[in-house]
Amino acid sequence: MNKAILMGRLTRDPEVRYSQGENALAIARYTLAVDRRFNRNDENSADFINCVAFGKAAEFAERYFRKGTKLLVTGRIQTGSYTNKDGVKVYTTEVIIEDQEFAESKNNSSTGSDGGFAGGGNRAPEPSGAGDGFMNIPDGIDEELPFN
Repeated sequence: MNKAILMGRLTRDPEVRYSQGENALAIARYTLAVDRRFNRNDENSADFINCVAFGKAAEFAERYFRKGTKLLVTGRIQTGSYTNKDGVKVYTTEVIIEDQEFAESKNNSSTGSDGGFAGGGNRAPEPSGAGDGFMNIPDGIDEELPFN
């Protein structure tokens, strides 16, 4: 079984490109900074995991994900290699995204907490507008929600 589950913060805005051809496919690349929970010297450290999303997931990432956003993603690990312009073989490891979601509310992301990542640059996703498939929730209703 090849399954990766990661929670971390985006190190930069996703880079999105579209494939060539009649049916262009969105491809989003982003890097998650994932805290290392156990370390020997009680120092903050993180792993930087490259992720790739395709299609609708890539379009969603392009529209809503910003540097510092805390995400929970699942996917599969994929390795590969290529020869760079200097003739050196480069090995790659990345997570091919199957599912991605926000790991904190917009209010939590704007409190200034960087979750242990210096320079997190927390910038919450822009509020969704009408017609994008999301319901607008009025301000101040958070106290009434049972799952807050």
